[in-house]
Amino acid sequence: MKVLAVYPGSFDPVTHGHLDIIRRGSRLFDRIVVAILRNPEKKALFSLEERRRILVNATSGIPNVTVDSFDGLLVDYAHRRGARVIVRGLRALSDFEYEFQMALMNRRLDSSIETVFMMPSETYSYLSSRLVKEVVRLGGSVAGLVPPEVERRLRARVGNRLKGSRRPSRGKVQPRRRG
Repeated sequence: MKVLAVYPGSFDPVTHGHLDIIRRGSRLFDRIVVAILRNPEKKALFSLEERRRILVNATSGIPNVTVDSFDGLLVDYAHRRGARVIVRGLRALSDFEYEFQMALMNRRLDSSIETVFMMPSETYSYLSSRLVKEVVRLGGSVAGLVPPEVERRLRARVGNRLKGSRRPSRGKVQPRRRG
């Protein structure tokens, strides 16, 4: 029996932690649908279409992965797609309580769909989309944490908001000017 899994999230933006879960999940399941949640109550940095294009590019080398979007209940979407598994990433203990609640509610709503928790590789265990956006807003580098396309888009989008922000050159202490 072929097993289709859904990996839902906002992916705003997608990180190497997300891609790690997708790659490893693609070896466990026959097919994975990366499902971008359309949540009008949450102000996304990237539009749904931008996130879809980024994910399609980032997963293009993984043949059994497709990208889609959904709104409403995740279990309803998974049921419509014929998925038997929901994949969720757990980075730290702080994620567990929320994810555990969601998994139990999803099971109550549709007991035919199982939730599978996957931990990202140790390298990405601290990484979140929120943290990536914050680092870029503050002028830091996210190279190696997100695909190059994401970093370019973040710099273009968020970099424009850094009015008057100066980043000191690496390795040199900038003297204070006295006026």
